[in-house]
Amino acid sequence: MSAHADQATNRQDNGVSNRVAAIQMVSTHDIAANLREAGRLLAEAAASGASMAVLPENFAVLATRQMIGCGRREADPDNLIRHFLADQAAQLGIWIVGGSLPIASRPDGSTVRDRVRACCLVYNSQGEEVARYDKIHLFDAMVEDAQGQYRESDTFEPGEEVVVIDTPAGRLGLAICYDLRFPELFRKLREQGAEWVSLPSAFTWNTGDAHWHALLRARAIENQVWMVAPGQGGQNSERRRTYGHSMIVDPWGRVMSEIGEGPGVVTAELDRQLLDGIRTRMPVWEHRRL
Repeated sequence: MSAHADQATNRQDNGVSNRVAAIQMVSTHDIAANLREAGRLLAEAAASGASMAVLPENFAVLATRQMIGCGRREADPDNLIRHFLADQAAQLGIWIVGGSLPIASRPDGSTVRDRVRACCLVYNSQGEEVARYDKIHLFDAMVEDAQGQYRESDTFEPGEEVVVIDTPAGRLGLAICYDLRFPELFRKLREQGAEWVSLPSAFTWNTGDAHWHALLRARAIENQVWMVAPGQGGQNSERRRTYGHSMIVDPWGRVMSEIGEGPGVVTAELDRQLLDGIRTRMPVWEHRRL
């Protein structure tokens, strides 16, 4: 048995919950209101028995015009949003995958001067920041909606590092939203031992309606991992409607739980035996030739 499998078995033997929550929000341009709503939903996730909760992309800061200023402030680990995440994790006694927030510094501490990074921070149940992933793939696209054009690269600097960490629910690979369209990233996450992948998202309604379910199920099936994908889901502003349909998909590609639009929480138990059984019966990872 591998070291990762030993860790997972020990978690279950010690009675640690492998239940994970995906939190759906309809964030607005009001940061304080967004944080209050995130706190309410995190408490709901903890009450459901989840040991970990994953927030959506841009859960606290949605407006592009707010990103640079907020990102400069959040370069300080004790600033508003990072402090909120640490405090919630410690108070609720759960791990939190903090969706995404802007930070105007790189992982090495150097300053991003004209843009920010879209960062997913992970906090353990003591409120300690234990991982950071900077979104690698940036959404520059024309979409037939009220927004019309999206150019994340105008505001964000892309990340470079693939990040996988050990958690109470298994070995976790980190990704954000548009990353979903790049299967090579998910191959690298699996290569580094990922058993589940979190995908905080804010898919547009048009692109979500076309591709969300298909892409999530494909990434789960191809890599034999759980996909935990919380999203923004509703009318966030006059010009922006997000798709929602936050869901948890098992390593066989089955949707275990899903919510349509509006705020809410979905949960599922990330069953280690199910994962091992699928990988044993169909060992696609050993069959790769390219």
